[in-house]
Amino acid sequence: MNFRRGSFREEPEINLVPFIDVLLVIVIFLAVTTTYSRYSEMQINLPTADASKPVDRPSQINVGVSASGQYMVNRSAVAFTTPEALATELKRAAGSNADPVIIINADSNATHQSVINVMEAARVAGFSKITFTTQQQRR
Repeated sequence: MNFRRGSFREEPEINLVPFIDVLLVIVIFLAVTTTYSRYSEMQINLPTADASKPVDRPSQINVGVSASGQYMVNRSAVAFTTPEALATELKRAAGSNADPVIIINADSNATHQSVINVMEAARVAGFSKITFTTQQQRR
């Protein structure tokens, strides 16, 4: 028996708008309070390594890079202007060697750009074999 003829019962519904608002606030809070790692916080100490006795290579070019950015190719000072000019010096030092090994002797306080300049000059000169010298760690 239905004694309430004119009234009807409304079905309950869940309103999702406040629920979405609360979730967005939580997401914003998490995004703001999250810490991100930074590359500047990495501690890097170069160049030391446990190295074995150096191998004698007949076709090698020694390139020295000082802490102040001066370059030496096979113990003769070279003024760096462009990678192309340094590539010319590397080709001159190579002589008849088709693909010599470029050995980079960089000071531990030399800038990264100074070492990249030597690598770029070797690429321009067409030399693909590059290695670095290090000193043994003191114990």
